[in-house]
Amino acid sequence: MSGRPPPYARFPARRHAFAGDEHPTPGAMLGLPPPLVDASAGRGVCMMSTSWRDKQRPDLVNFIATFLATNLYRLNFLSLSPDFLFNNGGLSVAFIFETDWLPEREAAVFSRVNTLKRQFKYLYVVVVVRSAEQNESFNQSYFKYDMELGCPTFVPVCDPEMGFEKIVRIAHARGVCKQKDLVTAMGIEREQAVQCMDAFLRVLTSIPGIDSHDANALAQAIGSIEAIAKASKEFILENTDLSTEKAERIVRFFRDPQYFLSPKIN
Repeated sequence: MSGRPPPYARFPARRHAFAGDEHPTPGAMLGLPPPLVDASAGRGVCMMSTSWRDKQRPDLVNFIATFLATNLYRLNFLSLSPDFLFNNGGLSVAFIFETDWLPEREAAVFSRVNTLKRQFKYLYVVVVVRSAEQNESFNQSYFKYDMELGCPTFVPVCDPEMGFEKIVRIAHARGVCKQKDLVTAMGIEREQAVQCMDAFLRVLTSIPGIDSHDANALAQAIGSIEAIAKASKEFILENTDLSTEKAERIVRFFRDPQYFLSPKIN
């Protein structure tokens, strides 16, 4: 038996969840946390830069692929400007992922940040700082290059695995917010449509002898109040099941001021 530690030993914070599972999932066996999204939340797409991938350790790339599969994301490898580009809920979120902060690369990193923040509305920079010295160096560089707070957002983390978990959480949260915004907008539009239809029915059913069935038939066959007002008796009879008497009443209602203004008794 080799001396290699079990998967959970590489991720101590997750050991309890792994050890307590009688039948651990493949993700748990690799030391992965539980899925961030449920099956009903929809699936997203993660695009990984091939140039970023080729610079990383194979075990990190394997971790990312498994973590994405666990969280219902499809992984594609493409030539990209950012390191990762997520499409979740119809929203694109870009990420720069520095897996080891190196002071000698600070100029290249911040130059890239300034370029990409002009290209992507939603850009995040995840930086792995493993020591107090790296953290201090990163902080100094951040202020040295006059970064505007939150534009883009920088996310310092302790290790690459934690960094990628943060990336997926951010992308997922952005997607959920986008979906909620869409649902809210659709609800408002539906409410407005219902209100318009109610007003439409009130106008047509105010014509003597015209009921809701007739009004709906006119709406489906002819359309708007304006179109109905311009329609001839013959056109109404040809396109609806209304009687001749009702068609004449509709034409008179919209074209004869005396008929429109005189009192009616249904």
